[in-house]
Amino acid sequence: MPEISDGLIIVAKRYCPTCVLLEPVYRELAQSGVALAVYSQDDPSFPTTIAGVIDDTALEISYRLDIETVPTLIRMSGGEEIARIVAWERQEWRDFTGIGTLGDGLPGYQPGCGSLNVQPGMAESLAVRFGATNFAARPIEITPLEDDIEACFERGWSDGLPVVPPTEVRVLRMLVGTTRPAGEVIGAIPPNLAPCTVEKVTVNAVIAGCKPEYLPVVLAAIETALDPDFCMHACYAPRISPARWSS
Repeated sequence: MPEISDGLIIVAKRYCPTCVLLEPVYRELAQSGVALAVYSQDDPSFPTTIAGVIDDTALEISYRLDIETVPTLIRMSGGEEIARIVAWERQEWRDFTGIGTLGDGLPGYQPGCGSLNVQPGMAESLAVRFGATNFAARPIEITPLEDDIEACFERGWSDGLPVVPPTEVRVLRMLVGTTRPAGEVIGAIPPNLAPCTVEKVTVNAVIAGCKPEYLPVVLAAIETALDPDFCMHACYAPRISPARWSS
């Protein structure tokens, strides 16, 4: 979590024109005496006007603070965030910090840039990296020299057709297709009546090569099939031939 519990946090990146424009603002804030922590998403040497810039190239702080746009200015109190503003609007920053001269000579407004932690596919990767997942499914360890596709075949996860290995990142991306919680039980699977959760369906949807937008239809189809009135158990029951009856 952030290294500062009371004061201001700035999250910025070098490859953002607005973040570069505000280097004099960062210096003025640091010189004002306020407790200030500046996190750099892409270059620990930026901004050059601040000593002790905190390296956030791993994006852990940006992920945990849910940064969507840089620059972001956050006020912390007692270890909790109490307010934030994004991009640059001079009067807004002045009101937020209480420094009436902040940003003299700079444009009154400049839009920010997208934060690196919200780039396509990044959120799921960060959630896995920083332990934000809470899957109930048992993870399967694959050795570095083992081919993940072949591993799926060897474990009987395919009927011979190609499959997609259900990594945590892929399962998280698939879950974006539904608002239903991963742990929700949608029915009991015969013949052993094992509980079928949204997570289990999602894992299998990944294996089958589904897209996230397909998931609501897949869930609805499985939920219908598991309805007792559908009598899925009968589909699994062994069939007895007429010859056996006659004997």
